[in-house]
Amino acid sequence: MVIELGYFTKVIKRIGIIGISIIILILLFKLSIFYMPFLIAFILSLTLEHPIKFFMKKFKFKRRTSSIIIFLITIAIIAGLLTWGISTLISEASNLMQGVNKYVDKAYVQIESITSQFDIKRLKLPEQVEKIIETSNDDFFNNIGTWIKNSLSKLIDFLMQIPTIAIYTSITLIALYFMCVDKVYMIDEIEHHLPTKWVKKLGIHVREIISSVGNYLKAEFILVLVSFVISLIGFYILNIIGININYPLLIALGIAFVDALPILGSGTIMLPWAVICAADGNLKLAIGILVLWAIMSIVRQFLEPKLVSNKIGIHPIFTLIAMYTGFKFIGVWGMVLGPIILIILKNIFSTLIDKGVVKAILER
Repeated sequence: MVIELGYFTKVIKRIGIIGISIIILILLFKLSIFYMPFLIAFILSLTLEHPIKFFMKKFKFKRRTSSIIIFLITIAIIAGLLTWGISTLISEASNLMQGVNKYVDKAYVQIESITSQFDIKRLKLPEQVEKIIETSNDDFFNNIGTWIKNSLSKLIDFLMQIPTIAIYTSITLIALYFMCVDKVYMIDEIEHHLPTKWVKKLGIHVREIISSVGNYLKAEFILVLVSFVISLIGFYILNIIGININYPLLIALGIAFVDALPILGSGTIMLPWAVICAADGNLKLAIGILVLWAIMSIVRQFLEPKLVSNKIGIHPIFTLIAMYTGFKFIGVWGMVLGPIILIILKNIFSTLIDKGVVKAILER
């Protein structure tokens, strides 16, 4: 009986540790959303660490001098991109809102021409079902038009909150400055206020998590950035040669976002788009889109093995489950954050996973 009691105590203790770890992770996730400017600054400081060390080693600068130089360069780049991006997005979103009805009507006409060639009477369906099918096109396109308008309205509302964006950006940049310049001091302060055993154990886990998640994010960021740049430059080139694309930045951002999602890729948008253009008779645009997609795919296939040197060791089905779970909890952004949280959980519970989770919990 004593043996059984000790066994159940161990099992309960292990389950408790897992539960507490998950609760702490959820709390950290909530805090990271609340303190998002500081989280962004922290991620940027990790990204800028290599250039800072390069300047220190190459030009024999002190850390403060090297950090200030890199910081000023970063501010110039961010300010330029924000100015161009916000002004272009506002312009394109406004133009798109004005033309939504035109695009929906055009798509409706195309669908009508296709469905008109198909005689639904041949199926001998009940009269009520036939009426539902006949009216479904109207409802479908009305819903799409409403959704597009609402999405663009939210986008414009977001972009119009310039003062709020400026405050968040200022806090992020100030935090980034201190994190770059006073990194050693902040690490010493953290170590000073924590027990030595905690520092050693947490240090190992934090370094491993930062390394695995950081490598994953860095690789994905570079790949997505390459896809975004290629698509944006390609769209502008198509415009120059006379193949008109009305909203290059909005479309490039959409392609980049879909490309950032695991399992999915730029082809999810570009292939259907090319097919629709070809069906509409715009073969030049369809070929241009396919050429762009081919270039993006080739570049990605070339870069991915070099960037993702260490595989995260997670089967695509579990990545898909993580995407779906994230989507159900926090919406579209959860599809991006889900796989990242999965990587963190895999790192924290690596010992349990290697042994087998249930086996490791229930074994004597």
